[in-house]
Amino acid sequence: MRHTISVLVENKFGVLTRIAGLFSGRGYNIDTLNVAPTQDPSASRMTIVTRGDDATLEQIVKQLNKLVDVLKVIDFREGEYVDRELILVKVSVDSKSRAEVMQITDIFRAKIVDVQPKNVTIEITGSEDKVEKFIDLMKAFGILDLTRTGKVAMPRK
Repeated sequence: MRHTISVLVENKFGVLTRIAGLFSGRGYNIDTLNVAPTQDPSASRMTIVTRGDDATLEQIVKQLNKLVDVLKVIDFREGEYVDRELILVKVSVDSKSRAEVMQITDIFRAKIVDVQPKNVTIEITGSEDKVEKFIDLMKAFGILDLTRTGKVAMPRK
């Protein structure tokens, strides 16, 4: 089962290393990790997506709470949060496929951010499901390159 965890940490040197070390040292894998400062420059928010049963997740949360630089840990449950992911994908196009790629991009409310003679780079933001569906459609045209941010999340309350 996939779990999304939000960890508010002090914005200090080495915090990311300690948290990543906690996961790897206990044999837990991180599917995605996103870190950035919050509105308070002394704090950063980490959004971590990991896999495991409820007991594993409970253990992870307990271990995170023991770390000195951790201010708050939230284990998001389905429906309690809003999440998004950003991807940039470079897709191969020719004169025949360019219009179709542009049409699909419009349907998904994505943006073309770069146009070259033989490819376009598209930015899309949304839920993991939306992003995955878009990627699946673009595979038919030929994905030349792709990068993604990983999930970011905030509580609804």
